[in-house]
Amino acid sequence: MIEIEHVTRRYGAKIAVDDLNLHIPRGELFAFLGPNGAGKTTTIKMLVGLLRPSSGTIRLCGHDVGQQQTAANRLLGYVPDVPYLYDKLSGNEFLRFIAEMYGIDSREADERIKEQISIFKLHEFVDDLTESYSHGMKQRVAFAAAMLHDPHVLVIDEPMVGLDPRSVRVIKDLLKKKARGGQTIFMSTHLLSIAQEIADRVGIVDQGRLQFLGTIDELRARVASHESSLEHLYLSFTAPQANGQEAETTAASAEDSV
Repeated sequence: MIEIEHVTRRYGAKIAVDDLNLHIPRGELFAFLGPNGAGKTTTIKMLVGLLRPSSGTIRLCGHDVGQQQTAANRLLGYVPDVPYLYDKLSGNEFLRFIAEMYGIDSREADERIKEQISIFKLHEFVDDLTESYSHGMKQRVAFAAAMLHDPHVLVIDEPMVGLDPRSVRVIKDLLKKKARGGQTIFMSTHLLSIAQEIADRVGIVDQGRLQFLGTIDELRARVASHESSLEHLYLSFTAPQANGQEAETTAASAEDSV
């Protein structure tokens, strides 16, 4: 469902993503991990069509993101790390706008919006202007909007930021359910405990290059460790490659996640 082949992205002399290759099949929940500045956000922006690779090819469900972006976008749901809503629309109006953008019939849109309001517990504020929302409220509406057209591929950047524990549980259960139903999910996160709990495979990127791809058990075997915590395995794996500042930032992020 997601094919990333020999993708490189340069910013002048800096290589942000270096010859990345990833194939993520239908129904997989994939966690993309790495220190700050490792290339995760650049990869996601290329995946959803906000940036073009300097070289290489990205396909979603067989559609080349660079050459067939409209077709690819119709099959894609995207939740950025900072949710972007229209301040002068209510949550309900924003969801209806998204439904119209995807060409969903008005009657069907009513049912889908009602369903998403129920799933993400939006009843208390969905008719208020989004300019009054907290970050967590905006995040829940952004998830509802991304799910509204039942995408084949869901791309999420830091999905749990700003969410309360109950909302985090709703999102985790929903992602697992969607993956079991055949949706492909690409999730970038610093919350290692979340990745360990719900991901089928993880990829670790550092300094723009993919350093590891596989299951937690395969990562454990790779670092020859009996530790069960992804935090320990991740830090053991990335520390030798990271410079002092990146390693310090990564350690702080990992500590905050447990």
